Amino acid sequence: MQTPTKKQDPFAAVRIPEYRNLMMGRFLFIMGLRMMATLVGWWVYELTNEPFAIGLIGLSEVIPAVSLSLYAGHVIDMSEKRKLLLRGVALYFGCTLLLLGLSTKFTAAQFSNHWIAFSIYVVIFFTGIFRSFTGPTFGTMVASIVPKELLQNATTWNQGVWLTASVIGHASVGFLIAGLGHTGSLTIISILVLLGFSFMYQLKPKPALNEPGEKKTIDSVKEGLKFVFHTKEVLGALTMDLFAVLFGGAVAMIPVFAKDILKTGPIGFGWLNAAADIGSFIIIIFLTFFPMHKKQGTKLLLAVAGFGICIIVFALSKIFWLSFTVLLLSGILDGISMVVRGTILQLKTPAHMRGRVMSVNSMFINSSNELGQFESGLAAKIMGVIPSVVFGGSMTLLVVFSTWFKAPSLRKMEY
Repeated sequence: MQTPTKKQDPFAAVRIPEYRNLMMGRFLFIMGLRMMATLVGWWVYELTNEPFAIGLIGLSEVIPAVSLSLYAGHVIDMSEKRKLLLRGVALYFGCTLLLLGLSTKFTAAQFSNHWIAFSIYVVIFFTGIFRSFTGPTFGTMVASIVPKELLQNATTWNQGVWLTASVIGHASVGFLIAGLGHTGSLTIISILVLLGFSFMYQLKPKPALNEPGEKKTIDSVKEGLKFVFHTKEVLGALTMDLFAVLFGGAVAMIPVFAKDILKTGPIGFGWLNAAADIGSFIIIIFLTFFPMHKKQGTKLLLAVAGFGICIIVFALSKIFWLSFTVLLLSGILDGISMVVRGTILQLKTPAHMRGRVMSVNSMFINSSNELGQFESGLAAKIMGVIPSVVFGGSMTLLVVFSTWFKAPSLRKMEY
């Protein structure tokens, strides 16, 4: 193990002006999107009073996001990344305006609740298309702006920015719904996305490292998949988180727990949604100043196991503050997982393949949130809400147990 010759500067990456612009743009953009996701879950449950309807939100987004992920990775590697990112954010902005129109009193007077809910699903379907391109592009931009020796620091800050935006987005939207209603909240969200676009507009062009037409699309996609499946540390980290998020997606059912089990309103709902992200934010700040130097693979596995235990306790809790606390702890453990996984991806991936590998990451991890949302809704319909979340947490523990023995290179991974 290497011994550092001097103390690492925890602010090294953010001293780079272009990286700051990227982080500010991402902060505003993600805060708007997390607010939108939280609002839509609450809104659809209000319209339908059906837990399965919440699961359909995730399915609406995950179908296009997964279907296009591999192709999106090829496009990212062959494209000028700044232009691609700006185009995706602009299209997201259009979706927020469509949701804003659906939330008005005029729309409510003219159309039934089920028609409005169906229209929301359609808009979310298109956000899944745009996300398959914008999400991985953010990851490739980080590595193209900061030098390799600062990638761990930059990755930690990148995760911290995402989590801070999530905390504020989740927590504030409950207050916004209570004070401004859906229309006022969506107006704020639209403004945030537009401000994020303005920061990203200041980034420098990031030309493709591959010549267009250099490889056929199918060959390019195969190359990215081959790299992931032959790099055991990357494959192990992605696979474990895929199934952990898929089965441990208790967050999807928070509107049901908040309204029907814990008997709290929009504000309590907002805090429950924010709890996991608050925990992740706390640990990200800690890891920024005190990064992990050994046994990162083992810590990853233990963190995901602890996450599964927290999900089980949340399912069984009938007390608001206990529910909030275990979700907070689950966020701390998930934050450790995010940092380790993100650093492995950045350090192990060659520059010319980052778009494709980040897209596979998006397909495995990010889309598993929405697929997990659908799984949670379906399981809740079949088993009931509480048994379905207990089942999800138990499956997460089973995945960790299996990975511990089947992926020893991940368990022994250090960087």
